[in-house]
Amino acid sequence: MTTQHGGAHLSDRFHFSPRAARTSVAAEDATSAVDAREVSIAALRIGTGFVFLWAFLDKTFGLHYSTASKSAWIHGGSPTKGFLGHVAVGPFQSAFHSMAGNGFVDWAFMLALLGIGSALIAGVGLRIAAVCGVVLVAMMWLAVYPPAQHTATGAATSSANPLVDDHVLEALALAAVAVFGTGSRLGLGAAWAKLPIVRNHRSLV
Repeated sequence: MTTQHGGAHLSDRFHFSPRAARTSVAAEDATSAVDAREVSIAALRIGTGFVFLWAFLDKTFGLHYSTASKSAWIHGGSPTKGFLGHVAVGPFQSAFHSMAGNGFVDWAFMLALLGIGSALIAGVGLRIAAVCGVVLVAMMWLAVYPPAQHTATGAATSSANPLVDDHVLEALALAAVAVFGTGSRLGLGAAWAKLPIVRNHRSLV
């Protein structure tokens, strides 16, 4: 016997559709996968940004990690002299030596660290920050030149890998951030994208 209520069969009202259930579960899984991907890339973005920003802070204020207080930029130290002045491997040694301690190079290097780090952490201008970051770490890779097994004086470089070092990994992280662009996750990307200049120049996203 079929009971009717309000012109509809109770069996119809409580009908279960396996296809609808599968579709709902699939949609939820897809949303979860997107959320996980975006959060992961956002975490990568912020972590990579902190690498650049911390380098700026340490070299500026001499926080006693890679830079002593007396060598801090605010105390007259050069952020590039120590590193570039001691380059002893690779085909660009003389070029790096000529750049070491140069005022313009110091300012360009420090502004790059600050700009790249801040942009990545905030989630704004990710494409420009990523391009600038890749150029910067590429130059640093050339300075340490992992393929070299010996320095110009014949000493061992202790290079662990001839191609991939932390600079290459940072470049790959920057590329991932630029491609997937997750500034709206844990960042100010959504508000940034609404600015008129950004809407008119998508390269600024």
